[in-house]
Amino acid sequence: MDYNSHTDAVVRVAVALVNALTPGERRGRPFARPADAGAAATAGLRTVYPAYRDLVEEDGDELAAVAARLRAVFTAVAADDVDSAARQVNALLEEFHARPMLERHDGEPWHLHFHGKDTTTAGEWAASCATGLAIVLGSEFGDRLGVCTAPHCDRVYVDVSRNGTRRFCSTACQNRVKTAAFRARTKTG
Repeated sequence: MDYNSHTDAVVRVAVALVNALTPGERRGRPFARPADAGAAATAGLRTVYPAYRDLVEEDGDELAAVAARLRAVFTAVAADDVDSAARQVNALLEEFHARPMLERHDGEPWHLHFHGKDTTTAGEWAASCATGLAIVLGSEFGDRLGVCTAPHCDRVYVDVSRNGTRRFCSTACQNRVKTAAFRARTKTG
């Protein structure tokens, strides 16, 4: 699955922000909202854009609010409620006035970026992530957004595999589930 390089990147940013900034569970352990949301947001963004600038705490707090709303989209898709996911994405698109712009930078050819109505970091990323998720939901790959199915993990992912059968946020969660199943089989056998 390859939408275009920028769409793929902003969808990965949505995943990174949700996983870095929203509380819940991760890999079998409780995951609290980070004390320094700016640093957590920076780390999340750098998983996709390694040279991204350091964010201040205020940017992180605003991005955490956006991430909570993005999480709801992944949760709705995982629950097979694409209508709800689409309504949530549409609300983000409208609120942040996402608009496409062709841009060229870093030696790359012209490509589509998505900008918001304001110049805040959170507003720009909200518009970009909402547009990226809208492109995914409006395609044949709309079911590729998910929430980890491992026990005690609610991190999100986008399935870019060829066969579209991903169920876990990470190899660590997949291995946890496989190990538990193996132990259960050998214990009863």
